[in-house]
Parts: sequence; structure tokens; C-alpha cells
Amino acid sequence: MTDRLIRLMRIITIVQANPGILARELAERCETSERTIYRDMEALSAMHIPITNMGHGKGYIFISNFALYPLNWTEEEVEAFTKLGEIMETVKPLLPPAFESAYEKVMASSQKKKMDQTSFAQEMKNIIRLGSTLDRENQPYLLRLIVLASLTQQTIEAEYSSPQNENVSLVQVDPYCLVPQDRRFYMLGFCHKHSTMRTFRISRFRNMRILPYTFQKNTTEMEMFFKGTWSVTKGNQNIRFVVRFSAESVYRVKEEELFIKPFLKDLPDGSLLFEVTVNHDREFLDWLTSYGAEAEILEPLRYRKRMQEMLRTWGAFYFDKKAGNQE
Repeated sequence: MTDRLIRLMRIITIVQANPGILARELAERCETSERTIYRDMEALSAMHIPITNMGHGKGYIFISNFALYPLNWTEEEVEAFTKLGEIMETVKPLLPPAFESAYEKVMASSQKKKMDQTSFAQEMKNIIRLGSTLDRENQPYLLRLIVLASLTQQTIEAEYSSPQNENVSLVQVDPYCLVPQDRRFYMLGFCHKHSTMRTFRISRFRNMRILPYTFQKNTTEMEMFFKGTWSVTKGNQNIRFVVRFSAESVYRVKEEELFIKPFLKDLPDGSLLFEVTVNHDREFLDWLTSYGAEAEILEPLRYRKRMQEMLRTWGAFYFDKKAGNQE
């Protein structure tokens, strides 16, 4: 059993150092047969070590940014491995001479990773400034865990409060990427409960932990989510907006960083024709409203009428009915 454990550790190290290595080459390096290497790969897969075979003649590689050092351990795994030191003296006669020094190196690497993560978390707080919701000013800083889980491609588990009500549910999510909106962050990820890509507002998460399960990002699903999605809310509509921006706002519009590439046409009077198709209207209209009178909706006609009605409603708040004019 000890020989196999040492061989499994050696396989991980070799694949990490030589991505694309073939089973035949692994067998030669480990002084064993290809059949044994195949069995070892099945064992590593059962241990959630993300090694995959790229196909005939392409060899083995790690999925995502997995690496043996620093160790991708959970707190429970660190605690369990630490207890090995307590029984080391008892089983020492059964162990190879180099096992004790190897154990010390592994534990040293684990401690360094823990220190690096603490430092990383502090740097994240200093670099990225997030606001706080009015009803939960002392909310936990979970951005660090989400970034770490995304980098190592590990599933997270957390309590999540629904935006529609106060219900809290336990969710497991594969974190893909962060999406900023105004003064808050959303996370795009694959939700295990609903088996689909969804966005989660980070401030609604509670009691988060990283699970010892790895995943492989499906970039096609991620691109499909953003296709026609203005920001974080994905809809099922197909709305083509045509907007004219004033000459004074053209520079600002062309500097916008957008998920959807619009069709732009410079007009003779210096204004800009802006055409885009989105699958949901609310976030686009919120963005458009920030331009005020510098943006005019030309199409669809129903949204011109909606804007007219909204302006009448707004105007009513600032109109002095007794005086018959504006305040």
C-alpha cells in the first residue's frame, strides 16, 4: 500500500511537470506497467484529483489550475493529515527512510499555503472596495473564497437568500466568473440544484465553504449565457433597440465597456446611431436612463411610449400644482 501511495504522488508530480505525458512514459518513469498506470489513474479520479486524458496520443494533463504545491486541501483534510504526525513514531519501522522528511515538506507546504491565502484575502480587501447593504452592514467578506474556488475550479456551498423573498436555501455552485454592476459584484456559476447557469449576488451569500470537488468550466455554456445578456439578468426575449445619442455624449458612449457589441453609425450632425439586440429590457433601460436627454429611443415604438409615460410620472413629483408651474 505504501509503494502505491508513493507511486500515486509521483504520478501527480510527473503530470504536473510534464503536461501531455503518455501512459507508456509514465509507466517507464514509475517502473511499472501501463495497465497499472491506468488503474492508478482511476484511483486518482476517485480521489477527485483532476487529471484527464486528452485523447489518443495526447497524454494526461491537469484540468484547470490544479497543482500539487501549494496543496489544494480543505481544512478537514489538513486536520486529518496533521494527525498522522501523532502516530508517526508507532508506524515508523514500517515506513521507508525518506517518508518522515517527505511528510515534513508536505506539512510545510500546507502551512505556507495557509499564510498565502490569509495574505491574499487581506490584499483583496485593500484592492477591491465593496459596498454594504443597508440591512447587513457587517456582512462577511466572501469574495476571497469565491476567487479561490474559481481559480482552483472547486465547487462552493453556501446559504443564499432569494431576492424575491426572505427564504434562505443551501446551494452548491461551480463559480465561473465575477460580473461587476454598479457598486456590487455578481457571480456567474453552474447551479447544481437547477442544473443551469445562473447569476448570484455575492452579498446574498452566507456561511460559504469550498468543497473538495473539482469541475471543468464549460466555456460554451458561459458564452451562451452572455449572448444577448446586457449585464447579469438573462431573459428569453429578442428586443432590438435603436437609440440616437447626442453629439455631446458620443465620446462617453464609445468608451463604455459592454458585454454585447452594438452596431454604431456616426451621423452627419455629430450624433450617434446605436443599435443592439438584448434578451431582457430592464438593465438596458436602466443604463440608457443614466444618459438622460442625451439618449432618444427610436425603436421599438412601445418603449418610446413607455419612456414618455415615465417622464410624465417623474414630472408630476416636481410640479407645483397650486402655483401651476415647476418649483
